[in-house]
Amino acid sequence: MPIYLPETTRTSTESLTPRQIVAELDKYVIGQAAAKRAVAIALRNRMRRQKLAPELAEEIAPKNILMIGPTGVGKTEIARRLARLAQSPFVKVEASKFTEVGYVGRDVESMVRDLVELGVDMVRDERLEEVRGRAAHSAEERLLDVLLPPTRPIAPDEDPVAASEQQNQTRERFREQLRAGRLDTRVVELDVREKSFPSFEIIAGSSVEEVDINLKDMLPGLFQGKTKKRRMKVPEALEYLAQEEEQKLIDMDSVARTAVERVEQAGIIFVDEIDKIAGREGGHGPDVSREGVQRDILPIVEGTTVNTKYGMVRTDHILFIAAGAFHVSKPSDLIPELQGRFPIRVELEALGKEEFVRILTEPRNALVKQYTALMETEGIELTFTDDAIRRVADYASIVNERTENIGARRLHTVMEKLLDEISFEGPDLPDKTVRIDDAYVTRMLSAIVKNEDLSRYIL
Repeated sequence: MPIYLPETTRTSTESLTPRQIVAELDKYVIGQAAAKRAVAIALRNRMRRQKLAPELAEEIAPKNILMIGPTGVGKTEIARRLARLAQSPFVKVEASKFTEVGYVGRDVESMVRDLVELGVDMVRDERLEEVRGRAAHSAEERLLDVLLPPTRPIAPDEDPVAASEQQNQTRERFREQLRAGRLDTRVVELDVREKSFPSFEIIAGSSVEEVDINLKDMLPGLFQGKTKKRRMKVPEALEYLAQEEEQKLIDMDSVARTAVERVEQAGIIFVDEIDKIAGREGGHGPDVSREGVQRDILPIVEGTTVNTKYGMVRTDHILFIAAGAFHVSKPSDLIPELQGRFPIRVELEALGKEEFVRILTEPRNALVKQYTALMETEGIELTFTDDAIRRVADYASIVNERTENIGARRLHTVMEKLLDEISFEGPDLPDKTVRIDDAYVTRMLSAIVKNEDLSRYIL
């Protein structure tokens, strides 16, 4: 599933040193210094490469990274935050979702197509920001044309200059009323284009992703849609017209070219669960989800050209970050060619009680801050004592040791159970000040944590 969350940083990405990149990542991810250091160097090297002469820059390939560590320790979060920091097109895919060529399932090239789609969305959003002012002005003019009565012909004995001035004054009065919101209750009638797409199915031996025919160009009359009259209030009409004007002002060919270039030079693909496709085939026959998938992924990581609906995309300079727990298999179980394409390997440590305490309180999106803000919407003032936070971290680490170790994700389950009563009864509580202390945590969680069978199901 593609993930993209736009975010701007206070400093320019180009001026960020590796130390500053790590400091930015520290705001969201606790610990894992080695992994942060590796991705910071990779990002800085990308910036360094962009300053080189084109002939030399073409020869320098990105140093892909393999993250090894148990679930819930921050592998995905580090890659996601890095992409936000660099304002790069970023897509996260699970290696286990892909299947070998010839079998039904997603083909590996779809990860590049997803990345290009995200790149197009990013560039289109940027262009929308640039044209928003002009589009709003054009939409306002079109709406005034609808609101104002048709221009009457000028009589032979009438001064054309005075008549034109009077019409302009009327238009400006309407403009002032429109901007002041005094016309918001008025209903206007607009010609709205219907989005009518005929339903049909494509039956082919290859996957639908490989069908690269632009049906809109082949059958333009079929996809244009009809226009129909629609009555709407002035604010809704203004928004609709503004969107229409924005689409007119954006050159999608230019957007596609810029997006393809950005993906080729700055794209990041995060391949999760790569350990699930590690391992060799035995004597029991071919394994669809293992070595065959590795061989299909290999050319994309090595550098190939993928055909997308926005044009051909080269993957030579896309940064690949792979991650896996490697509980059962080892990185050496990957085929040698693929191992060679991930020269940087970093091991992420399992999280313990001290890290849990920091995760609960330190990051900008810390769980304690999240729950406090959620309860504030109900008028409840929620406070956590230091002892309570340590006790929550203690219980989370105990449950991880006794059952499955799911890392920091265990904190979500523990916190949900801890605040179950307050979340349910919150709106009806007479006392809107709630203090979570050591005794409260013990009362809510101790019985569940002590009963190992119960904790397997509940926590």
